[in-house]
Amino acid sequence: MNAVVYQGPHEVAVEEVEEPEIEHPNDVLIDITTSCICGSDLHMYEGRTAAEPGIVFGHENMGIVTEVGDAVTTLEEGDRVVAPFNVACGHCENCEDGYTGFCTNVNPGFAGGAYGYVAMGPYKGGQAEKLRIPYADFNALQLPEGDQHEDAFALLADIFPTGWHGTELANLQPGDSVAIYGAGPVGLMAAYSAKIKGAAEIYTVDRVPSRLDLAEEHCDATAINFEDGDPVEQIKDEHGGAVDKGVDAVGYQAIDPEKEADDAYDPARENPAVVLNDLIRTVRPTGELGIPGLYVPEDPGAPDEMAAQGRLGIDFGLLFEKGQKLGTGQCNVKSYNRELRDLIIEGRADPSWVVSHRVDIEEAPEMYEKFDEREEGVTKVLLEP
Repeated sequence: MNAVVYQGPHEVAVEEVEEPEIEHPNDVLIDITTSCICGSDLHMYEGRTAAEPGIVFGHENMGIVTEVGDAVTTLEEGDRVVAPFNVACGHCENCEDGYTGFCTNVNPGFAGGAYGYVAMGPYKGGQAEKLRIPYADFNALQLPEGDQHEDAFALLADIFPTGWHGTELANLQPGDSVAIYGAGPVGLMAAYSAKIKGAAEIYTVDRVPSRLDLAEEHCDATAINFEDGDPVEQIKDEHGGAVDKGVDAVGYQAIDPEKEADDAYDPARENPAVVLNDLIRTVRPTGELGIPGLYVPEDPGAPDEMAAQGRLGIDFGLLFEKGQKLGTGQCNVKSYNRELRDLIIEGRADPSWVVSHRVDIEEAPEMYEKFDEREEGVTKVLLEP
């Protein structure tokens, strides 16, 4: 079958690889109908992880069940499903407590597994024609038959739940004001989640005009372009002071607006602590910060030696002085995807507006390049094998 295979920094190719097979009675196989390119994939694509050439990318996957293991009881051939990016067993202590992003059984020596991602276990990615879903009764979420809401349902694998997770980590309540740093797919979904939850005011911080326009149009957010000046002061001027809650949807490759370079996304502009420190300044005393943005213990392309070890210069003294709380960690997709699916089915949510491109899998190398360059008009790319 054809699949998107990592070749090395800034290079992927569509290659022929072996098809998956049933490896355990709890497995199912699916024909992929939609797989998404994620901002997290860019960390590997850019050589900013320990990823080795040969990885099949793709952790946001949906499709039709074509083969069912003997022990699977809730799925059958022909079912339409979407898989959380988390691979989880369902019965370890963390899974039973709802922390499926930190399953202790699926990836020895590490809490958490995922499809097609470095250090996240032996699970091939779904930017391919077929995919094996392990622990399928637990991991595969059934969808209505047909192809309705295909774009929206595909986002249940990661970015819609992850955006929602950011607001949960911040304990966002109806009537709260919230600042969301980052208007990539997860940041836009965090802003959309804040709108659904009844936030009184939403501020979205980024530098890409088309993404800020989406936040204004679909999330009723106030757009803050950090290239126009200190985003903290811009928000405080608009709001009349610090906001109640904050969400970091950027992570460790954050751009420092005070640094200049020929290219707006030159690594020379990076400061992995800048968004965290801006949020500490943006959010009021005793406010809460949700941090779904990705941070890593090692960064081969870090701007300095400390950051290369995952150590950041965070203003912890100010955080302590303000009595703020923070929540971190990747999304436990199963905590949210069933309810978000039902919101989509009932027409109360439709996150598909974030999708900018749906293309054949053969166009994946070109779309990785465009997405990596934060090209104007490119937000969420969906692949069809």
